Amino acid sequence: MFIKRYIFLLVISLPLFAGVKNLSLSQAIGILKKDNLELKISRFNEQMKVYEVEATEALNYGKLDLTVSGMRSNDAGNVFGFKLQSREATFGDFGFSQFDPTNPNILDLQPEDLNYPDARNHFLTKISYMLPLYTGGKLTEYQHISESLHRMSQFDTKKLLNAKIYEVKKAFYDISLIDNYIYNLSKIMKNITKLESIIASMETEGYAKDTDLLEVQARKAEAESMYNQAKLNKDLAYQFLSFLLNQNVDTIRQVSTMAKMPRIDLQALLSNNIDIQKAKLGLEISKMAVEAETGNFRPEIGAFGEYGSADNVLFNDFFDKDFYTVGVQAKWNLFKGGADKANLEKAKVKRLMTEDQVRLAKKGIELQVKKLRTQILSEDADIRSYKKQLRFAKRVYANYSERYKEGMVSISDVLIKQSRELEVMLKLLTAKNKRNTKIFELDSILNRGGKV
Repeated sequence: MFIKRYIFLLVISLPLFAGVKNLSLSQAIGILKKDNLELKISRFNEQMKVYEVEATEALNYGKLDLTVSGMRSNDAGNVFGFKLQSREATFGDFGFSQFDPTNPNILDLQPEDLNYPDARNHFLTKISYMLPLYTGGKLTEYQHISESLHRMSQFDTKKLLNAKIYEVKKAFYDISLIDNYIYNLSKIMKNITKLESIIASMETEGYAKDTDLLEVQARKAEAESMYNQAKLNKDLAYQFLSFLLNQNVDTIRQVSTMAKMPRIDLQALLSNNIDIQKAKLGLEISKMAVEAETGNFRPEIGAFGEYGSADNVLFNDFFDKDFYTVGVQAKWNLFKGGADKANLEKAKVKRLMTEDQVRLAKKGIELQVKKLRTQILSEDADIRSYKKQLRFAKRVYANYSERYKEGMVSISDVLIKQSRELEVMLKLLTAKNKRNTKIFELDSILNRGGKV
């Protein structure tokens, strides 16, 4: 009974551990956009920038505070002030109970009620509102800067997405290349096994040497090692793909071993490239920063209002003892030791530097695209050459295998030709891998990484 229950639980839990099978590249990019952890973190950063924009915008609406305070004091100044704020001051508080008009020294009299009052409680409740009316343009520019920084965070997320799509594409094409390599390597291993069988038969009949068989077996062991290493590399590529997609991937839908060359439009490049867009946005921010620093030379105007009530008992006769204050304040800094001027000049220099950075980004990206295109065309030429060499190497190996049966060449000659086939095949694989990598880099620069 226990065994049946265990088997049942194991069966129903299998889907929980199974990975995605027959995954297409377009499906993988869709999963990446939704589940990649680095992209999720970047989007959280975007969200924080939204709240920073809201916090900056909120400064335009001023500040409203409710203050409730309770105090007790026997300090003469405090007690008299408490009574006065509570609208309870009397002539007796000034010491009139000791006033004697017949006393010639009345002016020297120190009134007890005024100097030594009884301790008093004081509860103050008030609402204060402060509103900036004019800040020299600084508040407006700070709001624009915070909005631009939010857009900058969106560019950062987009650039990260392009980088992750590049990695997903590379993983797909790497796996497809390795599968192609494994397929061709398995055919070579079959040829070696076939050659091993032929040598064994020839050795029985006395037409082959013992060392011939040993030499072939050594080559077979070498090929098996290469085969196992290729399978391990394929497993590693699947693990990396699973990491990118934040879920297990068992198998993918094969793609071509040669990625498609993108169409290059330099005019569109200057408009769509994310680094250039970030540089342009940085220039806008630097101009806003200059305007914000200029605001330090302008006056600031603010309004304030206050309403409250005070008494020796909390909330006692609130509206009978209430008070209000309203006002406007203008402040204009006339001298700060030259600090404002230095900060303004610094902002202007940074703006000039950013203008050059925009020009540098445009020229640098354009140069990088041209360089990548040249490298891709160079790899294309190498690939065409290696394909021809591989076809020739296969024919030479087949020819030498037949000639070995006829005793015209040694087994070493046959294996040398086979080594050449392996060598060219590895060169072809490497050239295709380099070409694909350059194309994915180009896609990322052209901001078209999402296109399959």
